Amino acid sequence: MKFILGKKLSMTQVWKNDKVMAVTPVLAGPCVVTQVKTANSDGYEALQIAFGTRKEKNINKPQLGHFKAADVKPAHVREFRLEKADNFKIGDVVSVESFTEGETINVSGVSKGKGFQGVVKRHGFHGFRKTHGNKDQERMPGAIGPKGPAHVFKGTKMGGRMGGEKVTTTNLEIASIDAEKNIIYVKGAVPGAINSLVSIASHGELQVNLKATSVPEEKIEEKKEEVVEVETVEEKIEEKKEETAEVKELEVKAEPEVKEEEKKEDKKEEAQA
Repeated sequence: MKFILGKKLSMTQVWKNDKVMAVTPVLAGPCVVTQVKTANSDGYEALQIAFGTRKEKNINKPQLGHFKAADVKPAHVREFRLEKADNFKIGDVVSVESFTEGETINVSGVSKGKGFQGVVKRHGFHGFRKTHGNKDQERMPGAIGPKGPAHVFKGTKMGGRMGGEKVTTTNLEIASIDAEKNIIYVKGAVPGAINSLVSIASHGELQVNLKATSVPEEKIEEKKEEVVEVETVEEKIEEKKEETAEVKELEVKAEPEVKEEEKKEDKKEEAQA
């Protein structure tokens, strides 16, 4: 199983071979592994990953100590179960490169809160007819239970608080991936409000630290040029040092001769005086 945390962005659309597709961008990762749980130490296999950043003053000291090993100050931390977590270590980075275009994923998030709602909106009730003797009964729930028990059964569909619950949308498709911006474009709607935290999960082997290995060739060439420039600068510095050393040696050798000439001139002046 592979997974990643991200932030839901506002929906947009992309073109695929002359067809427009509605997508939801998710700013996913990079997520840092902050704890590795194994069956020997914790009784089960899991990874704890962190996403986002937060000011240090808003994190309590026990949490700072916990995140010190990974050197992060995260805004969100979540735990995911694995079959085997021994292959990972604290500090590993999960990025969007572990997912591929066209892959089927499950996205979980907290649905939008809608407050107290009636049975028509909350449960999709039909409602009553608007004519033939009905008055102010169009959206009423009707009878709620038998007369005998004289109480409402648990789980009866009635009005109440709607939304604000964890929702998982399954079998969504990855339309495209922008590795440079860490964005996954998901085909269709994703649960939750804009800028809310979502988790993406899929079947397959979780791969970490792919961002560091996937460096574009252009950047590699730029780094090589920078190294060459640094080497040339160091060579010039060494040449300057050698030149200054030679000048100092010549000055040291010429110093006795200068002193002898000065002494001869002093003796001539004394003789003339």
